Amino acid sequence: MAETGVVNVEHEVRQIERTSLKQDRPETTTCNDIFNRTNDKGEPVRTVLTKGVAGIGKTVVTQKFSVDWAEDKANQDVHFTFPLTFRELNVLKQKKFSLVELIHHFFTETKQAGIWIFKDLQVVFILDGLDECRPPLDFNNTQILTDVTESTSVDVLLMNLIRGNLLPSARLWITTRPAAANQIPAEYVDVVTEVRGFTDPQKEEYFRKRFTDEEQANTVISHIRMSRSLHIMCHIPLFCWVTSRVLQDMLNHKGEELPKTLTEMYIYFLVVQTKQKNIKYDGRSERDSHWSPENKKMIESLGKLAFEQLQKGNLIFYESDLTECGIDITSASVYSGVFTEIFKEERGMYEDKMFCFIHLSVQEFLAALHVHETFIKTGLNLLSEETQRSKLLRKMCKLQHLHQTAVNQALKSPNGHLDLFLRFLLGLSLESNQILLHGLLTQTGRCSETNQETVKYVKKKMKKNVLPEKNINLFHCLNELNDRSLEDQIQLYLSSGHLATDKLTSAQWSALVFILLSSEKDLHIFDLRKYSASEEALLRLLPVVKASNKTLLTGCNLSERSCEALASVLGSWSSTLRHLDLSNNDLKDSGVEILCVALKSPNCVLETLRLNSCGLTQGSCEDLSLVLSSQCSTLMELDLSNNDLQDSGVELVSSGLESPHCSLGILRLTSCNLSERSCEALSSVLSSHSSSLRKLDLSQNNLNDSGVKMLCSALKSPNGKLEILSLIVCRLSRRSCEVLSSVLSCPSSSLRQLDLSNNKLLDSGVKMLLSGLESPNCKLETLR
Repeated sequence: MAETGVVNVEHEVRQIERTSLKQDRPETTTCNDIFNRTNDKGEPVRTVLTKGVAGIGKTVVTQKFSVDWAEDKANQDVHFTFPLTFRELNVLKQKKFSLVELIHHFFTETKQAGIWIFKDLQVVFILDGLDECRPPLDFNNTQILTDVTESTSVDVLLMNLIRGNLLPSARLWITTRPAAANQIPAEYVDVVTEVRGFTDPQKEEYFRKRFTDEEQANTVISHIRMSRSLHIMCHIPLFCWVTSRVLQDMLNHKGEELPKTLTEMYIYFLVVQTKQKNIKYDGRSERDSHWSPENKKMIESLGKLAFEQLQKGNLIFYESDLTECGIDITSASVYSGVFTEIFKEERGMYEDKMFCFIHLSVQEFLAALHVHETFIKTGLNLLSEETQRSKLLRKMCKLQHLHQTAVNQALKSPNGHLDLFLRFLLGLSLESNQILLHGLLTQTGRCSETNQETVKYVKKKMKKNVLPEKNINLFHCLNELNDRSLEDQIQLYLSSGHLATDKLTSAQWSALVFILLSSEKDLHIFDLRKYSASEEALLRLLPVVKASNKTLLTGCNLSERSCEALASVLGSWSSTLRHLDLSNNDLKDSGVEILCVALKSPNCVLETLRLNSCGLTQGSCEDLSLVLSSQCSTLMELDLSNNDLQDSGVELVSSGLESPHCSLGILRLTSCNLSERSCEALSSVLSSHSSSLRKLDLSQNNLNDSGVKMLCSALKSPNGKLEILSLIVCRLSRRSCEVLSSVLSCPSSSLRQLDLSNNKLLDSGVKMLLSGLESPNCKLETLR
C-alpha cells in the first residue's frame, strides 16, 4: 500500500491508467504496520482510510491483517479485531443496536465470554467497503452518542465510532473505492493509504505462475504489453485472472487471434464461462452451441440487473434489488451456482443473501450487452428519457442514435461512471465481435455504416470538447471501434518533426495527449517547449503534466490562468508530479498564491518547485511560508532566485523554515535584493534544531561582511546541518574569510562545499581560509 493523502471525478479505470504510469511510488507500508506510526501531531494513529479501485485487493489486505493477528504473527498488543463489512451492516439498517450489542451480534464469542466493557481493551474495527454503505453516511446531520450501551441506528453508531465519540481508544481501518472516500471528513482520518495493485514486474510474475509453459507465458506477457487497454487493466489483480482464464482457453485451441480490445476480452470471457457451464453442469460438449435458451435467459436477466443497478450506482444487490429487476432469490442462487466466475452469492453471518458480479467491469460489460440487445430487438433506447415512444418511432431509430445518446451521457457524467460502459457498448457494434456472440446477440447487419457514423460523431465531440481528460475516454472508444486515424496522423507529425501546434484541432490535441500518455519516456520528464511554449499548449496537455514525474515549463509565457490549472493537478490525489519548473514566467504574486493553496493539500506530492524570475515580491512570501510550515507539505527544494523579495520577504519565508513540519533541504535566493538583515533571519533558521536546510544559495545579494558574520555564528551551532553555501558576488572582503575560517575549523560545522567566487577576498583573505582548511575538524571538500 502507498500512502497518499478527494473526490474522484473520473472512472476508476482512468485512475488505474494514471497509477500505471507512476514509476516511483510514495512511501509504502505493510498491512501489519498500518497502525505502527504517529499522525502529524505526533499522536498514535487511530483511523486509517485505505482507498483503491474495485478488485484491486483492499479486502484481501484487511483479511491478511486479521489472519496474521489471529495466528499471533503481528499486532499482539491488540486484544480484539472486529472485521465488519458494510454489505452486512446494510441489512441491519432498520434495526437498532448499542455498540456493545452490535459487537455481540456479529461476534457471539464476546457475549458468551461475558465481555461488556471494551474501553480498557485494545480493539481494532475493520470497516470494509464504505462505498457500499446504503444510504451514504451523513456526518452533517447526526446525533452525538458517547454511551456504548445506548441503542440507536447502525449508521449513527458508525459515525460516532469514526468521530471518536464512542470508544475513542479503539483503532479503525476503513476501506473504500475512491468515489466514496470523501464521505468521512478529513479531521476524523489520521492516515490515508492506497492499494495500487500490480506493478509491471508483478504482472509478469503473475502470468508466469499461471502459465507454466514458458512459451505460452512469453506470448501472454508480450500480448498484454502491446495492447494499452489490456496493459492498464492488468494492474487490477482480478483482471489478470480474467485475462489468464481467457488466454489459457485460447492458447489451448491454437489458431484463434488473441483479443486486443477490452470488448473482445470480455466477450471471450463470457464465452469461456458459458462453455464451462455447458460441460460441467449441462453434460454438453465443447462443440455444442454455447447459447442454449436457458443460457440466453440467464444472461439476459443478469444484463438487466447489471444495467439497472449500474444506473443506481450499486455493486451489491439484496433481495429487494433483485425483485425490482424481476429476478427471484432462488433464480439468483442458481445463476451464482452455475456462472460462478461471473456472478457470486455472499451470505452474511446471520442475515440475508447478497449478490454481486465478480468485478465492476463485468457488470458494466453485461449492462452494455443488455442495452445493445434491447435496442436491436425492440428499438427501445434505454439511455433515453423518451422510452414510451411508439413502436413505429422505435423502428425508425438507428443504432447510431443509441451510440450518440451514450456518448452524450458519458460526457455529461461528473465522475465518468459510464466511461467503460460506453467503450463496451460501441465495441459490441463491431461485426467481428457480433460474430463471436452469434446465437446470443441479434445480428444488426450493415455494421460498418453504423460504425462510420459513430466514429464521425465521436470525432465531432472531440473537436467541440476542449477538456483533454474527457477526450481520453473517447480515444479509447475509437480504439474499440478499430479507428486509429487521429492517432496515426499525430504520430506521423511527431516522427516527421513537423508538429504545428498552432494549427491543431481539439481532437488532434487529444490525440497528442493520448500518445504522450502512452509513452513512459515522455512522462518521466515532460518539457512543454518541445511542443509549444504557450499557455494554450499547457492547458491542452494538462493530463500529461498530471501523469509526469518532472515537468519543465520554463519560459512558456504562462500567467495566473496557468497557475489555476496547475493547482488542480497538484491537488489531485492521482497526480504524480514531483518536480515543477515555472521559471521565467510572469506569474506574479497572485499566481503563486493560487499554487500555494494546492501545495498545502494532503494530495500534493511535489518535492521541487522552481520560481526563478517569475515577477514575485514579498507578497508571495507569506503564502510560501504557510506552505513550508504546513503538515502536508512535501517540498524539499525551492528556487526563488531573481525575484524582488527583499529582506521583509525572506523574514516571512524564514518563519516557515523554522517550523517542525518543514522538510525543505535546498533554498535558492540568488539576486533577490537582500542585505545583512536577511542573514539575521536565516541564521536563526540554520541554528534551529528543526531546520532541514542542507543547501543555501545567497549569491548576487549585497550581504556584506556583517551579513556573513551572522550566518557563520549559526553555521557553528550544534544544530547546524548546512552542507553547501553559495556566496557568489556578495560584496565580501577578507574580513569574511576570518569568520568563515572559524566555521571550517569548528567540530560542529557540517559544511562540505563553499563558493566565494567574485568577491574581493585578496590573498590575505585566502590565507585565513587556509588555516581553517588545515584544521583536523574541517569537513570541506570543495572551495571555489
